[in-house]
Amino acid sequence: MILPFCRRVVGALLVLMAALPASAGAERTLTVQEALLRAQPAVVLVVAEVAAEVTLDCGSGPTKVTPPAFRETGTGWFIDPAGWLITNGHVVQPAYETPRWLVNQQAQRAVSTACLPRVLKGMGLQSGENPNLEEAAKRKVLDQVLPTVKVNLQPGVFVVTSRGRLKAEVKKYSPPVATDGSGEMSGRDLALLRVPVEHFPALPLADSRTVQIGDPIHIIGFPGVVLSHELLNKSAMVQASVTNGAVSGIQRDKNNNPVIQTDAPAAWGNSGGPAVDEKGTVAGVLTFVSLAPGPEGSIVQGFNFLIPSQAVKDFIAGTPVDLAATSKFNEAWYLGLRAFFSEDWKGAVRRFEETDKLLPNQPDVKRMLTQARDLVKNPPPRPFPWFWVAIGVTFLSAGGYGAQFFLRWQRNRYRIDPSDVVRLIEEGKQPVILDTRKAESYEAMPIKIPGSVRLAPEELESGKAGLELDTTRPVVAYCT
Repeated sequence: MILPFCRRVVGALLVLMAALPASAGAERTLTVQEALLRAQPAVVLVVAEVAAEVTLDCGSGPTKVTPPAFRETGTGWFIDPAGWLITNGHVVQPAYETPRWLVNQQAQRAVSTACLPRVLKGMGLQSGENPNLEEAAKRKVLDQVLPTVKVNLQPGVFVVTSRGRLKAEVKKYSPPVATDGSGEMSGRDLALLRVPVEHFPALPLADSRTVQIGDPIHIIGFPGVVLSHELLNKSAMVQASVTNGAVSGIQRDKNNNPVIQTDAPAAWGNSGGPAVDEKGTVAGVLTFVSLAPGPEGSIVQGFNFLIPSQAVKDFIAGTPVDLAATSKFNEAWYLGLRAFFSEDWKGAVRRFEETDKLLPNQPDVKRMLTQARDLVKNPPPRPFPWFWVAIGVTFLSAGGYGAQFFLRWQRNRYRIDPSDVVRLIEEGKQPVILDTRKAESYEAMPIKIPGSVRLAPEELESGKAGLELDTTRPVVAYCT
């Protein structure tokens, strides 16, 4: 009787253990939303800017012209809360090692702006009136003025955060992969920047050696189309966008360096952005996209490439970057997100307010703080607690089975089967058999048990039974 009851209890406990959440000691599984919210505040817009002051002579003496600055935008992310961040080498390249074509471009823009209108006026033309004559005049002016032009470049790299536009210094640089087949300028396409402000959110690095084809990947960055969108406000410059995909291949670049192929969409401006996994850690850095053949060169989506996080670790080796550094922002932000997704709205508000003090005006923090406050005021209706009802019903059932077992055990604890009597006889332990059936049962079924001693229950109750038994032998009572 004990074994079947134990099986019922064990089965009920196994059901409950399967339904219960993971223990506190086990690794907590993040939702995709929480993982991405962990990562987004650490991602920033990177701007490589080259301003120029051009000295030229259109025929009336030297003059200085400031053409529009050249700007290249990309994405970066903080790897150390002390102001260290990673981006692509090609994002900062125009400001770090300004190419000759950019110098020529700025000179031509200055000459066209300062000298061409005067020449067209002398020809009796207005801009756009006769494109062919205007183009011929422009070529002539450039041929005459460009040889004496002096260009003074003022390059700089900036990071746009919720704290404003911060000047960054390139601390380490590796050029992009060469497209002409030469290995002289070919590198890992990485740059390590430093801004003079600390206590930033930071993104931890994953182990890219464990990345497998089919793993989910989320690219976070600032596509150029978002920054120039006429329907978006300026918050788009500090709030990164997310595109989703998966690892679709493990390839190698021209230098035989490993790169991760992904089908997650990307665009100009995403360069240098982190590709995070389901834990919100960086598996790779977007380095280059694929272009369709032809003069247009449109981006071929689904064929983009990442620098593995292991290469980033190798790149920052020997620098002051501390990958184990603790971010105060991360601590408060992660705890706030955990409280929010655990429906602890008040706890989330407290943590988000702490986060907002550490990094004011961060869009994700502001949005989550507003949502948490709204939920404190107007909490959503809670679903019927089926889980706890199931636990209660299970324990009540287990208690009922336990009571039945105890009562049955109490009633049958001295009972033996006829087979046990036979076994005693075969073993030479001849029992004393008492026929203790009630009188009416005995008279209705006068079955005689050979060798038994008749003892009516009425005699026991009245105290008239004068029975002497051999106490050295087992005594078995046969009742109704």
